[in-house]
Amino acid sequence: MWVCELFFFFFTLAGFALDSTLPSSVFIETLMGKHNLTHFVLFSLVILVPCLCLQDVLDNATTSVYVVTLKQAPTSHSYGVLTRFNDDNNGFKDNGRTQFQKPRYDNITKTDKRYGSYVTRVHDSLLKKVLKGEKYLKLYSYHYLINGFAVLVTQQQAERLSSSDEVSNVVLDFSVRTATTHTPQFLGLPQGAWSQNGGFDIAGEGVVIGFVDTGIDPSHPSFGDNKSQHPYPVPAHFSGICEVTRDFPSGSCNRKLVGARHFAASAITRGIFNMTQDYASPFDGDGHGTHTASVAAGNHGIPVIVAGHHFGNASGMAPRSHIAVYKALYKSFGGFAADVVAAIDQAAQDGVDIISLSITPNRRPPGVATFFNPIDMALLSAVKAGIFVVQAAGNTGPSPMSMSSFSPWILTVGAASHDRLYSNSISLGNNVTILGVGLAPGTDENKLYKLIHARDALNNDTTVADDMYVGECQDASKYNRDLIKGNLMICSYSIRFVLGISTIKRASETAKNHSAAGVVFYMDPYVIGFQLNPVAMKTPGIIIPSTNDSKILMQYYNSSLEIDAVSKKVVKFGAVAAICGGLKANYSAASPKVMHYSARGPDPEDSLPRQADILKPNLLAPGNFIWAAWSSLGTDSVEFQGENFAMMSGTSMAAPHIAGLAALIKQKFPNFSPAAISSALSTTASQNDKSGGPIMAQRSYAFPDLSQTPATPFDMGSGFVNATGALNPGLIFDTSYDDYMSFLCGINGSAPVVLNFTGQNCLLYNSTLNGADLNLPSITLSKLNQSTIVQRTVQNIAGNNETYSVGWNAPFGVSVKVTPTHFSIANGGKQVLSVILNATANNSVVSYGKIGLFGNQGHVVNIPISVIFKISYSNITTS
Repeated sequence: MWVCELFFFFFTLAGFALDSTLPSSVFIETLMGKHNLTHFVLFSLVILVPCLCLQDVLDNATTSVYVVTLKQAPTSHSYGVLTRFNDDNNGFKDNGRTQFQKPRYDNITKTDKRYGSYVTRVHDSLLKKVLKGEKYLKLYSYHYLINGFAVLVTQQQAERLSSSDEVSNVVLDFSVRTATTHTPQFLGLPQGAWSQNGGFDIAGEGVVIGFVDTGIDPSHPSFGDNKSQHPYPVPAHFSGICEVTRDFPSGSCNRKLVGARHFAASAITRGIFNMTQDYASPFDGDGHGTHTASVAAGNHGIPVIVAGHHFGNASGMAPRSHIAVYKALYKSFGGFAADVVAAIDQAAQDGVDIISLSITPNRRPPGVATFFNPIDMALLSAVKAGIFVVQAAGNTGPSPMSMSSFSPWILTVGAASHDRLYSNSISLGNNVTILGVGLAPGTDENKLYKLIHARDALNNDTTVADDMYVGECQDASKYNRDLIKGNLMICSYSIRFVLGISTIKRASETAKNHSAAGVVFYMDPYVIGFQLNPVAMKTPGIIIPSTNDSKILMQYYNSSLEIDAVSKKVVKFGAVAAICGGLKANYSAASPKVMHYSARGPDPEDSLPRQADILKPNLLAPGNFIWAAWSSLGTDSVEFQGENFAMMSGTSMAAPHIAGLAALIKQKFPNFSPAAISSALSTTASQNDKSGGPIMAQRSYAFPDLSQTPATPFDMGSGFVNATGALNPGLIFDTSYDDYMSFLCGINGSAPVVLNFTGQNCLLYNSTLNGADLNLPSITLSKLNQSTIVQRTVQNIAGNNETYSVGWNAPFGVSVKVTPTHFSIANGGKQVLSVILNATANNSVVSYGKIGLFGNQGHVVNIPISVIFKISYSNITTS
């Protein structure tokens, strides 16, 4: 029986399944040096083992993908953090199976040249030894952040691997899912952060942001390197490559888009990879990845033209940052942890500075703690390597503890509104005006048009009995042109629109094909609490999202009809209206606010779930109604298919805002640790909206604006990001990899799990830390039993000596005292703050407070406090 081994690059670089119809080669492209032209080289993908490996293994219905971690430390641990050395080998290197050309950057790590192939051979040898003579399929070898591999085996084989002396951990693969023209102005970038860094034309330059997402459309002008008279440099520390396929041709990468790969092995083994829809290349067939990349680092000044309308010019937060794409999510199925871990491992090895993850797991990780899952542990190693990691909180709000991003080394971002709104309205002939949405022009001023419902405009061959969905205006052949011409066509917006079965675009085309003056959508009463993204329409139109307002419209319409008593047909349409139009933006002071879908804290520590002493989310950023680039073949939103830009909402849109702003901090402070960047963003965040009032949080999915209350740290973390303030934080809270390890080792029963994931023994750490003791810019206590003392250490990075005074607001049921209450701190100096918290009441309702550090040079540092269970001294009885 053949042992099934596939050439590793077959999956990691090409991502093709075993299919004789597929091309036998794929190109890999890379930028060669600072001044050389782009080179590419042919990869011959030859399967050396004469067996149908994938089919053989898949024939066994009990096989699954497992992520296996070995006890030996990964490369980034063995060789230190980002060790660099010069590479003098500029030609081809033959490893017996393929040839490829290395980039000529000065940062090629020892893992690239000496260690990676050795680790892969170790993995292969272990599999042969443990599974001798049996079928299996190795998908990936991880060696930079995690020493391990992903393999398709049976449960029994996985158990035997787990019992091997060399193996520390075996985890079943799990699925994951995907979770701006004006936001730079809303965040104050042009006169603030961009100005401080020298202007938009160098903002973020030299910083590489790695996106683990659905890929990218390289043809989009947001990612070109020829949009400025100031040429893009090649980032000297980056060593990534660019795959070249029929979907991602030579020349797709440039000095802006410096790397692109895709990872799909886990999906391919499951037989769910759709080559036509998902694209076995870095190309984005969804749209999500193109959107998030442009939010963070899209070029400045790109015109946003959708449905023929100009909505302004777009820019990323760090428009001169470089983009590296690691596609691991796909339209038809989402993604899997094995592929995501491979993408993260490769991004770190390539030398990215920031990793942006607009993805979350589909379920809460089981086990001792939520932090112990392959993705978070790979990200911990990335942080050890100096990479800042940002992740979307998830779109599972507004319920408490709905958080989908868990670990303290990850900056978790919730979604907030910004001040730009697009409003539309329709004026009825009875002098009633109904508000709605729709990025569409209005009808002619000073003129009213007849309203004609689609069901009352059927041709002689169609009846409602023939097609119960005929009111949705999807098939133009079913309607009487003579009735609709010059009038407003009314269409029903049902759950089928929410599901993508029916579309506004098709309904609009129906109205246009029949020469309607416009189209009006009213909400089906069964569609409750659904939030519509404003949809662009070429012709006059409006969508009425409120079911109550929709009833008002239909009552007016029906009361104005004259119906023949015999035929039951409408003989006269009496209702008239005019559409005002929704192309012009309005601006609101009641922003930002926490969106209802944004996931909430407290952070679940385990699957019970118990609360962790970690604040989540960490920060808010704009995530609602965000204009950004869209893939030319993107299908995630049917309403924006074929457009170059799309308006999307979600924490997926919020996270890349922070990734881009982090690039500005990294550019100004290149030696900042990931924790220092997180601290700068957190401590300077605002807790107030534009009007000066508290940030509000939506509390329900249905009618969210009617259920708002002031946001708490479990809604907004430290607050809404202050882009300018983050570049001048004054003080920072730093946290090291060893601190995170001490925290993990302090979790009850975690020692063997820590050893399994990291290869490090908790006995090496002399002391452990509770979550509250991590040097984070927040204090979170799931349980305050009488009294506790936590300490925080701040460091002055302002460039000048400064004197601070300390103030605080105590949470309800808790007394707080901070010492010292005043301190002077030299530039570069450190100061320890001791915070004494005493429970003054027995209470299980979470309460909040904050500590403020006020410097005489104008710096203000905010530290939110959250305490859940409180047990006071008065609860203790004596005999």
